[in-house]
Amino acid sequence: MEREIVSKPLPEITVKAVFLGILLSMVLAGANAYLGLFAGMTASASIPAAVISMGILSLFKKHNILEDNIVQTAASAGESLAAGVIFTIPALLLMGYWETFNYLEVAKIAGVGGLIGVLFTIPLRRALIVEAKLAYPEGVATAAVLRAGHAKDDTSGDEVQGGLRLLTMASVTAALMKLGQQGFALWHSAMEGAAHFGRSVFGFGMDLSPALISVGYIVGRNISILVFTGGLISWFVAIPIYTAINGFEGEAMEAANTIWDTKIRYLGVGAMVVGGIWSLIKLFKPLMVGIQASLKAYSSVQDGEELKLEERDIPIKYVGIALLVLMIPVFIIYKDILPTADVAILLTIIMMVFGFFFSAVAAYMAGVVGSSNNPISGVTVATVLFASLLLLAIMGSGSLQGAAAAIMVGAVVCNAAAIGGDNLQDLKTGHIIGATPWKQQVMQVIGVLSAAIVLGVVLDILHTAYTIGSPTLSAPQATLMKAVAEGVFQGNLPWDMVIIGAIIGVIIIGLDIRQEHRGSDFRIPILAVAVGIYLPISLTTPIFIGGMLAHLGDKMGATDSTRKKGLLLAAGMITGEAIMGILVALPIFLTADKDWWPTFSGLGALGPLLVIAIIIWFLSTLRTDNMQPEDN
Repeated sequence: MEREIVSKPLPEITVKAVFLGILLSMVLAGANAYLGLFAGMTASASIPAAVISMGILSLFKKHNILEDNIVQTAASAGESLAAGVIFTIPALLLMGYWETFNYLEVAKIAGVGGLIGVLFTIPLRRALIVEAKLAYPEGVATAAVLRAGHAKDDTSGDEVQGGLRLLTMASVTAALMKLGQQGFALWHSAMEGAAHFGRSVFGFGMDLSPALISVGYIVGRNISILVFTGGLISWFVAIPIYTAINGFEGEAMEAANTIWDTKIRYLGVGAMVVGGIWSLIKLFKPLMVGIQASLKAYSSVQDGEELKLEERDIPIKYVGIALLVLMIPVFIIYKDILPTADVAILLTIIMMVFGFFFSAVAAYMAGVVGSSNNPISGVTVATVLFASLLLLAIMGSGSLQGAAAAIMVGAVVCNAAAIGGDNLQDLKTGHIIGATPWKQQVMQVIGVLSAAIVLGVVLDILHTAYTIGSPTLSAPQATLMKAVAEGVFQGNLPWDMVIIGAIIGVIIIGLDIRQEHRGSDFRIPILAVAVGIYLPISLTTPIFIGGMLAHLGDKMGATDSTRKKGLLLAAGMITGEAIMGILVALPIFLTADKDWWPTFSGLGALGPLLVIAIIIWFLSTLRTDNMQPEDN
């Protein structure tokens, strides 16, 4: 896509754009927090935020493309921060270090980690977008949506309003389904069952969630197949082998869930640690080359070279000063839970080093293959494991404070890495449409701080209503981080499973290298498989169905226009279901009565029928307008 430079500077950071950006950052952060705790995966909000912005700001007389870009920049920063928070911070509650969510502590950890992520990615913008010219597919797609919405023709306004209507209809539909299932218990949340052949148990299931189908649609065929494959490795290979050797007790599905929870999911730990380390090894050289190019460019600016407005970042000296200042609150966070200042200083330094490298890895990976393949979970598990082993040597076994400190290190790193990939996608969008980088970076800061304020409240509401860590809201990543940190300090980490998982990871990496050498479009990123290994099979199945819907749409001749409609349909489903999940929890939180909602029975078949209707809706949306193949 050729770059479009705006000839006359247009207003970017306006009052209405800032207000809408803050609002969407808060709303989408809450929605993504619910989605991640429920599904173990999150979804990008850039395109739906851009469409919402275009729809709302078009009501004003003065309105331009750069304002919409500012809005989506702030909004997507908020939803990305939610991923970093829910992957780690609930582990402090699950391990018993916190009894309730401390709003101020959550805001501090999230805000500091997010700001570090923003600052770390500022010097990477020139290196990865301008010098390396990485693809950043979501950033390019968002730019295309913005340019289409501001095209100088009579149909662009109708297209934007049509997209907004589709987004709204999908949100309302998914919200009503969530209300029926979660609020009134009209049908079960999932269909699942298990069978045993001899001593081997096989489990299977499917969650009746439009949001999970939509997540699969967004990540596409390749990733959804790999996530589902990870689920099959756990539930159709590992659990049957384990039960064949060790036997099982009780009902088959209950036994399968227990074995997966206590043993098999640790295969995912090993695979994710290997994936995180491999990401660092693979990307170290290109990252160093890009950073050197970026520093050289900044040296040229210091020598008097004038930069165009659309090339100006926040000055590097201010970035350095801000990072030094942020080390103070990081130190205070660690000092509150560690016995000595020396250890807190050591962890602060480790966090800054890990935070930079993993933010850079996330930023680079997002540029190559998109945000869906970002190794955030893998590098966070690796960080928590490394920090746990280091603190074990310092503090000894059995230390709850040591395990909590390891989670704190992982939390700040995870927030920084989550922001890293997202920020570069947004800056790529701005690079294409001629936005000013430093203004986007300011809005990224605003988006981070806005989301940080509300996430503690959202976590508390959800925990009060659903109990984070329960089957209703399983918080897969946070549960995993807790298990790793506690396992190291209590000496009960099933290292045999971790090692086997690491071996599986090495094998998958070998297969991916082979695919790369063959020039195949179907790659096998290890972290996608690892995610599937530690997710329940009932979650990976609808994700797989969503990916297949995207593939079928392409086979039916979907155009760019219908693909965009499919994306808006999926985004609406995710947002509607997630927001209703929070709204259903709100009266329970306010009244402390888990039975606040009246329940009804006798409509169990309605859930599967509605899911089938959602699948048909996706397929009808993806069909081309004239029902002809694209080559006609």
